[in-house]
Amino acid sequence: MIGADGTVTLRVELAGRRFGSIRRKLAIVPHPLDLVLANRLAPVPAPARDGYLFTSVPAARVGELKSILSDHLVMVRQTFARHYVPMEGRSFDDWWVGFSGKTRSGLTRKARRLERELGAVTVLAYRTPAEVREFMTIAGGLSERTYQARLLQAGLPGGGAAIEKATGLAAADNIRCFILFAAGRPLAYLYLPVEDDVVVYGFVGYDPDHAALSPGNILQVEVMRALFAEARFRYFDFTGGDGAHKAHFGRGAVACADVIALRRTLRNRVALGLLQSVDATARWGKRLIAHVQRVRGN
Repeated sequence: MIGADGTVTLRVELAGRRFGSIRRKLAIVPHPLDLVLANRLAPVPAPARDGYLFTSVPAARVGELKSILSDHLVMVRQTFARHYVPMEGRSFDDWWVGFSGKTRSGLTRKARRLERELGAVTVLAYRTPAEVREFMTIAGGLSERTYQARLLQAGLPGGGAAIEKATGLAAADNIRCFILFAAGRPLAYLYLPVEDDVVVYGFVGYDPDHAALSPGNILQVEVMRALFAEARFRYFDFTGGDGAHKAHFGRGAVACADVIALRRTLRNRVALGLLQSVDATARWGKRLIAHVQRVRGN
């Protein structure tokens, strides 16, 4: 989590349980998709008080970044595949046939089941400042109930500043928002800023009471249909962090890493040592579980 004052909260977690957090003031250095696809590093600015957080660094450039930051304590916090969808010169049908026939049938059946069980399904798009303001109200109420907000602290931001930011993007035609309704009840939302004609996977959430009906997947399909119809966008960027949803709906991926670089102080050595120990234990646990599952499968 990144605070308004530039303070970054690094969560200490094991097996999905949070044991604490480490707060440092870091210069955030993101890597937009164009840089990642070009296999280039973002310019390194002056550090904040405690150092840097580099997000979505192309994996092939991590060694180079470590060399640049040789006077810092450097740690790769996570590695992942950054998924995306090429859109320029392509159509929804081009994307749709990227699924197997079985998967396409399954998604269609899920949409029919949702409508059969909960009532008429509609997807509304929000694009103008007035529409986006309405979206923030409706989606904000839904977001409070989602696991993204309750467990990950990644719900849709609320409050006047967040609404003004969203409506400002809308005034520049740089945001697309969508809500899936069933019988008039909001079930899932997507908040998608647009940066240089790249649609960014911003905030997402769905009603946990109806997770079994896959409202998020159904909404994603309809969102892709609407975005391709505009024939404006170059990519749909699922951003950093891997995940089954991103891999399922993406059509390309680049190996990336999030990298922390802290100033060489005793306080930062202790903090980084703690993070490294917990992350190593988590990786060991995942490997052990995978091994047990393989053995049972045999």
